[in-house]
Formats: sequence, structure tokens, C-alpha cells
Amino acid sequence: MKRIQRAAGAVVGSAVGDALGAPFEFGPPGAFSARFPAPGAGGEMCGGGGWDPGEATDDTQMAVLVAESLLERDGLDLPDIFARFQRWAASEPKDIGLQTEDVLTNGMPWDLAAALHFQVSQRAAGNGSLMRASASAVYFAAAGRETTMDAARRIAALTHGDRAAWEGTAIFHELIRLTFKDTAPLTALPDILALVHPGHRGRYATVLAPDWHPDQATEFNGAVWPCLGSAVWALRTTASFEDAIRAAIDLGGDTDTVAAVTGGLAGAYYGLDAIPARWTKPLHVPLPGFDGRVLHLADLLHLAHRLTTTPAMC
Repeated sequence: MKRIQRAAGAVVGSAVGDALGAPFEFGPPGAFSARFPAPGAGGEMCGGGGWDPGEATDDTQMAVLVAESLLERDGLDLPDIFARFQRWAASEPKDIGLQTEDVLTNGMPWDLAAALHFQVSQRAAGNGSLMRASASAVYFAAAGRETTMDAARRIAALTHGDRAAWEGTAIFHELIRLTFKDTAPLTALPDILALVHPGHRGRYATVLAPDWHPDQATEFNGAVWPCLGSAVWALRTTASFEDAIRAAIDLGGDTDTVAAVTGGLAGAYYGLDAIPARWTKPLHVPLPGFDGRVLHLADLLHLAHRLTTTPAMC
């Protein structure tokens, strides 16, 4: 499969999962299949819960902001990404994580805000850095394992002071990189885990094990460990992009983010053509705080192409 097919699959797949999962956020397990029992029947981009049909949430909005910073600043400019996040947060988006909002609005500089938040709260292992990682994973994939995992950690640390969030985002980046190399990514998990910080390796080894099921999670899937574990489980236990997304949303809980992470992985694995057109046609990504811009499928495809063809710079 051509690299651009996988890249577009990752970017669009994550946005699709986000938009499909949003109306079911914090709902019970099985709600998606209860409403749409026949796969392929249509109507799944239903909207609800304050979301229009096909509307992507903060997960995709922040991913786009990271992507545009990487492209416009010719590489990783952490202060610029943080400033874009702040501009977005100040515009009162429909949804923003409590932790992310506090970090972006507490008035501290970009290199201290998340660390100080964690120092005070001691709670910063949410999935908010993982949810936005598909675009950056595409951008850094060609730069190699060390570079992509380091970039993931640094971007995650802008809003999440707990290293657990950094390591989960780094694992996700590396899984995308390996998929682009036409490598079966899940078979490489033992090698990836060896690169995870020793203080966090055991917990990730548990949720990424082949026999782990989301029912075994000890935290709500709004935390980074079960979120990533659930996305990997959804990819591992299904045989198509559509089935992986359905499985992810049917877990309930933080459905938009679990499905966004699943969509990034499954989109890279199966490619753009595996994503149903009935899901991509209504897809749109508002960017609050950025002059009323709204991205549609063509814009996301163009973004994926630029992320793939622009040399990654740290």
C-alpha cells in the first residue's frame, strides 16, 4: 500500500472515529450497536449531544493545530503549538478537557504550565495528548523511531505533566511509523515496550498484552493507559476499519477519544479506501478561534499529503 494511503487513513480515520464517537460520549457500553445494529446500513454519523452530524471534537481540532504548526513553522516549535492551543482554548470550544483547559488558561509559560499543574494536582495521566497524535505521528514517521517517540513526548508534555501520557503518545507514534513501513505493528509491541520509561513500562505491558480486554481496565478509559489499550484491542480483535470503530465506541465511556485513537491506528493499517464514504462525506472540523475556519475531507487529505511529503524537522 502506498504511504499516502496510510497517512490519509490515519488523519481521516482519527477524525472519523472522533465524530462517530462524540454523540455516545459517557454513554453505556453497546449503545452504538444498539442504535445501529446492522453494520453498513448507514446513518451512523447521526450527531447528538451538542454535536452536528459529522462534526469532529477537540480531539481532531487540536490535531489539526499541531499539524499546521509543524508545517508552517518548518518543524517542531513547541511555543508556537502552545500558543495555538491557547488561542483555541480562549475561543470557548464546545469541548475541552478540564486538565487541558487549566494548563492552557492558568497564565503560566509554555514550558512550565503543564508541569506546575501536575505538581499541584498530581493527576495528569488523561488521554488528552494521545487523542491529538495522529497528525504528528504521520509527520514524524519518516524520521525514525527515536525522533518520532521523542517528538511525541515533547508535544504531549505541553499539556500533560505526567510522564504516563508522554509514553502512551510515544507508543502510538511508533505504531503508526511501523505501519507505514508495511510492518504488522502489533507484533512489534514487545520491542516498543522496551523503549518505554521503566517506571511506566509495566502498566503499558499489561494493557497492550494480547490477552488483555478493556473489561479488565482499572481506570476509566479517559485515562491514557486504558484508552491506548482499548484502541489496540479494537484493532487486534477485528478485521476491518468499520468493525474496529464499532468495537471502540461500543466500549462506552470516553467514546470520541477511544474511537479517535482507534481510527488513527486502523486508518493507517487499512488505508484511506477502507473508510466508508458515508462516514467521510459529512465529516467536518471546526477550528474555534481561527477565523471561523472549517475543514472538510478535501482539506484533511491535503493536510495528510503535506505531512507526508514535508521533511520532518525537530
